[in-house]
Amino acid sequence: MGKIHCQHSVLATFLMLFVCLNADATPLQVVTEDSSYSALDGDKVVGVASEVVEMTLAHAGITDYHMALYPWARAYDIARLEANVLIYPMIRSSAREGLFKWVGELEHVMPSFYKLRKRRDVLVTDLQDASHYTVGVVRDDSRQQYLEGKGFSRMVVSANNLDNLRKLISGQVELIPMPEREAREQCADLHIDFEDLESVFTLDELSKGLYVALSASTPDETVQRITAAFARLKQNGTVDRVIAGQ
Repeated sequence: MGKIHCQHSVLATFLMLFVCLNADATPLQVVTEDSSYSALDGDKVVGVASEVVEMTLAHAGITDYHMALYPWARAYDIARLEANVLIYPMIRSSAREGLFKWVGELEHVMPSFYKLRKRRDVLVTDLQDASHYTVGVVRDDSRQQYLEGKGFSRMVVSANNLDNLRKLISGQVELIPMPEREAREQCADLHIDFEDLESVFTLDELSKGLYVALSASTPDETVQRITAAFARLKQNGTVDRVIAGQ
């Protein structure tokens, strides 16, 4: 009986080691959306936030990863449902707090409702006013979730903010919520003047940090390495310089 127990112990140890080695060998999925922070250049994901993420993984000693750009709802589902996934940039909210392991803040943002400046018929002085207009939102984005919670029912859902801006220009929606940085870059992408837009109401309650996060079932050792690497880059000012485009 002692010999059999010993053999079982050795086998159990071997199996645990095998599982751990295979977990470490699983490539990290890195997912993001098309935004002012990340974009696709040919077959490569680029942008200021993507640069920060690549620097973080390099400092963490993680080289086996695949970076891909998806519509936000798809990227969010991958990170929410699968293991070993890094997602960015994502607003950290109370509803999402327990769903992910949070690495660190890229930037603090404050969205506003934008309308076309020429639309003098669109008048917004408070959130209640805004609810009377059609609003363009991104599927499963925190802004959609927030506005749904506030009783907004006239929302038009798109895959990304660039589509929302197109709909604003074409008159399909009357308002879009986004931070100024994103609004300016989306206007540049569509070759329109940012001054054609007008900020009409600031969404103070959505003033939150944009984060890098990991799926909840990502191994703790991986989380610790990535979090520590990001913290070093944040502390020495690298994150802020890259995000600012310096």
